[in-house]
Amino acid sequence: MTHSIDDPGHGHSPAAWSAVLIMLLGLSVAAVALFLWVPWLLIASAAVFLIGPIVGFILTKAGYGAGGSKYQPKAH
Repeated sequence: MTHSIDDPGHGHSPAAWSAVLIMLLGLSVAAVALFLWVPWLLIASAAVFLIGPIVGFILTKAGYGAGGSKYQPKAH
């Protein structure tokens, strides 16, 4: 049996979900832009992809990461 203090969160936090969803959106649009060869959209979606980890870091520092002050783990 694991205790909540032993559980690092495994990405089940608002910060992790936000970062991954932003990066997934950027990657999906980049794939379409690459297939259709729209260079400006490819560059813009690459920028969106790079914003994902920055948003995750900011949300983690704001307390929404695993173990943060505003993070409330859900019972499984």
